[in-house]
Formats: sequence, C-alpha cells, structure tokens
Amino acid sequence: MHSDTTANPEPGAARGAVAILTNRRGELLLHLRDDLPDIAWPARWSLLGGGCDPGEDPAAAIVRELDEEAGLTAVPLTELFDITDHRGSGQIITFFSGTWDGDETGLPLSEGVKLQFFAPKHLDILTIPPFIRDGINRHLAARPS
Repeated sequence: MHSDTTANPEPGAARGAVAILTNRRGELLLHLRDDLPDIAWPARWSLLGGGCDPGEDPAAAIVRELDEEAGLTAVPLTELFDITDHRGSGQIITFFSGTWDGDETGLPLSEGVKLQFFAPKHLDILTIPPFIRDGINRHLAARPS
C-alpha cells in the first residue's frame, strides 16, 4: 500500500475507507451524497464507503460500509493506498478497488441520493471531492491500458 501521509500516522487518527468499483466496461460506480449540512462533501459524487468504527480497521470498515450503504456483499477488494481528506473530514482514507457487474439501479441504497456507473471520460463534469478525484485518477493511471 502506498500512502501520501507520514509513514506512521498519528495514533488515534480518524480513519475511513472507500471502494473504487468498476464494471467490465471500465465504468466506475459513484454515489451521489445527500445534501445535508452536517456531512462532509454534501451533494457531491463520491465513492461508497465511510468512517471506521472504534477499533475497526479500514478493510473491515469497507466491507461493512458496502453492505450497509448498498447491500453489496462478497465483493473481492484490493487495498490500494491512503489519502488524507485535508479539506473535509480530516480522515485518513484507505482506497480499495474491486469489480462489480450488477445493475446499480436495483441496489437498496440506504444513504445518499443515487448510485450510477460513469465512464472515466465523463468524470470531469461531475462535482467530486478533491481527495476522491485524486484517488480515482491515481487508480486509473495505474491500470493497464
């Protein structure tokens, strides 16, 4: 795993996890967040995920969050890297990647407004938090062409 944070993050630093899920066409599954004043990055397109519960590591958190937010279970995930959300929650976010080829419109969304697959070429027109956009771009740049 590669990190843009220090080698040893502060003990007790807030952690979170997100998943870059792609389908066989190479489209990315994005989550339109609720427009609520008490959440980080309201009304923005983001990735599924969230904060770690006390004592929970990011790998367990992303499995829990995918299930809680969209009913996605048993999605094989690969840990990628950490990015700190300096301009939002302040959390150290671990990015994971995986593949899922289902119909996003049939998922039982429990948070946010909607889920939708987007081709990478259309991401520039979306309002995406900077640290999420950075993570997606890093992931896309590292993929074989």
